[in-house]
Amino acid sequence: MKYEQLAKDIIANVGGKENVSNVVHCITRLRFKLKDEGKANTEVLKNMDDVVTVMKSGGQYQVVIGNHVPDVYKAVVTVGGFQGQEQVEEDEGPKGSLFSRFIDMISSIFTPVLGVLAASGMIKGFNALFVALGWLENTSGTYQILNAAGDALFYFLPIFLGYTAIKKFGGTPFIGMAIGAALVYPTLSTLTTGDPLYTVFAGTMFESPIYVTFLGIPVILMSYSSSVIPIILSTFFAAKVEKWLRSFIPDVVKTFVVPLLTLLIVIPITFMVIGPIATWASSLIGAGSLFLYNLSPLIAGILLGGLWQVIVIFGLHWGLVPIAINNVATMGFDTILATVFAASFAQIGAVLAILIKTRDKKLKSLSIPAFISGIFGVTEPAIYGITLPLKKPFIISCIGAAAGGAILGLANVKGYIIGGLGIFGIPTYISPDGLGMDLWGALIAIVVAFIVAFILTYLFGGIGKEKAASTNTEVKSASNEVAATAAVQHEVIISPLNGEVKALSEVEDAAFSTGALGHGLAIEPTEGKLYAPVSGTVSALFPTNHAIGITTDSGADILIHIGMDTVQFEGKYFKAYTVQGEYVEKGQLLIEFDIEEIRKAGKLLTTPVVVTNYKDYSMELTNKKQVTTVDELFKLDVK
Repeated sequence: MKYEQLAKDIIANVGGKENVSNVVHCITRLRFKLKDEGKANTEVLKNMDDVVTVMKSGGQYQVVIGNHVPDVYKAVVTVGGFQGQEQVEEDEGPKGSLFSRFIDMISSIFTPVLGVLAASGMIKGFNALFVALGWLENTSGTYQILNAAGDALFYFLPIFLGYTAIKKFGGTPFIGMAIGAALVYPTLSTLTTGDPLYTVFAGTMFESPIYVTFLGIPVILMSYSSSVIPIILSTFFAAKVEKWLRSFIPDVVKTFVVPLLTLLIVIPITFMVIGPIATWASSLIGAGSLFLYNLSPLIAGILLGGLWQVIVIFGLHWGLVPIAINNVATMGFDTILATVFAASFAQIGAVLAILIKTRDKKLKSLSIPAFISGIFGVTEPAIYGITLPLKKPFIISCIGAAAGGAILGLANVKGYIIGGLGIFGIPTYISPDGLGMDLWGALIAIVVAFIVAFILTYLFGGIGKEKAASTNTEVKSASNEVAATAAVQHEVIISPLNGEVKALSEVEDAAFSTGALGHGLAIEPTEGKLYAPVSGTVSALFPTNHAIGITTDSGADILIHIGMDTVQFEGKYFKAYTVQGEYVEKGQLLIEFDIEEIRKAGKLLTTPVVVTNYKDYSMELTNKKQVTTVDELFKLDVK
């Protein structure tokens, strides 16, 4: 077996076969799910002659091989005894630290809704601004319609996340949506307006009024609108239940019986178990916060301010709201929620630093609406779309919020009204007696939080370190077999796509952006059709049809990879009009793909077009910014 020794070396350096949960491959890389990535010898693998590089992305440990990865994969499966193990479920075994796994999960769940999330946040912010400027009355029809447009996603967030979360966990999307809809079902929310049937755990911090029961079992109701963690936990459980039911229910009734039983099992358990846990956790947070503030306002400000965004993510902030409302009602002011006022400003300080420093166009485009909506106190687009996935900026924003919280606590800043977010929260710190230290303390705190988060993110947030790839940079070749130089000495490679030309350094995949897989350019397609850029033989066509390799008449190996991580679609949205081994003519239609559906699924369509055995050629790249399928992309001359 040609790659037997290579396979043995790879398996040994990913921690041994007992450390492998499953392994699959795409057109250039082996994709391992490892039980413990800490056991892998990454540097050893990177320095192996037959390995291009190693990457860690999306919970996968990726060993980049090059065009001959199918042969290496077969050897790895044979040597490791992994036959059939490719079907091991995605979430088996740990994948890095608990914090990293949590962030990767949250990021992948929120990615498909980021654009709408940012847009909704902007609408809410501007609507509040229009009211503050006196352009709209909050009772007018215009305001109400704009408010519906901006607030709908946030109010019904569990439905949207029900779809994306259960897909992440391997379940049926519409089951997840049904669970999310049940959580925000209007009739259930109105049940809490009347008198409770009775109260459980009376006299304790877990005291809970009961308005409804299920089969005689008390159900503790709470508001799930805008919540995140309850629906994620519910859909995780639902995916497991659905898989279990599918394992034994007959196919003839599986279509409706599996969803029926899944909903009947999951939804009641969600209300009876997940709801109470969230409610009691909130109560603990509230009681603990009050105790901490009475002990030391400074320490309370640091801890509550620094942890506020984490508390909100888990939906535990509701434990503080009743305390604040009660404080305002009985004393005329509140100091508990006041300690967290600077958190949203720390968040936008981090986002502004990212906006200024990043070279990533997608990240920059997301940062603009996230910053604008964050000014008005709507920070979900900033948290879920930018800082949390990047990790360091989120942690830094918490540090900035802690700095602001320290000032708010030390100055004993009081809020006199419950309400107002972002800049619209500033007037709530104006005392009935006039301007005073409460307002000035709040202003100083938000400025400090903003500046601390901005400076630390700019300096230490890991932003703006994208490396530009040069066609003259000597990097490890993605191909180990150099094609024999044919009689043809010169070839023109035309663009396989209509679209915008990008440098490889702009591709959000290190194997391409560093030039490790070859030299060339990338294209952001405007049409879902890929044509042969040159006459030659289809040397590789991945079964999912998202990537293709062509060997030209001069022996140049051209690799075209449609989008990033599109292998995960398993062929959906792609249709090939050629087969491996076929000789194709320049301009011949090779693959069609559904641009809209791929983008809706949250995947990038940036398509690298590279020469993997570039060391045998001199290359002249086009300087055009836009190309069609008749335009020259680059020229090749045999050295």
